Order: sequence, then structure tokens, then C-alpha cells
Amino acid sequence: MAAVLVIAKLTFTDVARYRRYQQAFPAAFAGSGGEILAADETPETLSGDHADKVVVLRFPSAEAARAFLDSETYRQISIDRDAGAVTQSWLVKSF
Repeated sequence: MAAVLVIAKLTFTDVARYRRYQQAFPAAFAGSGGEILAADETPETLSGDHADKVVVLRFPSAEAARAFLDSETYRQISIDRDAGAVTQSWLVKSF
């Protein structure tokens, strides 16, 4: 199984709601087998649309990433993420 990255581009719509998600994230992420490679609220746009935040997570496999993303704990905190930001995300193969 190849490692994968979850890459997310966020545009904030309600910063208070997003901050609530952000505070709950570490506990939800713990034990997922993933690692945070980047979480930048000042990304430099080189081309395309501006993002308020870019996040890059690494998981040992697509199954591990999906297990975390589909977990009840993560789905519950994602309510605040969805209320606080427009998010585009991708699951991509890593090396």
C-alpha cells in the first residue's frame, strides 16, 4: 500500500466556527496514523485562486486516510469546518 496525501484548500466564511473545528482537530486526529505536513494560513499564491489556508496530511494508505475522514469523531467536528470554510480537498498518491 502506497502512502497518500490529503491536501485541502480552504476559504474562510465564519472564522469563529472554523476555530472551533481547529481546536477539536488534534484530539480527533490522534491515533489516526496520519501526520500533519503543512497547515499554513498565509500560503503564497503562485497561480490560480487565493486560499486562506492550505493543509497537507500524510497517511500510510488510502484506507487509513478514509478511515479517519469517515470516522464518526471526524464527521462530528467537520460540521464546524463546513460552517466555517469552503473546502476543496484531494486524496493523492505519495512516494
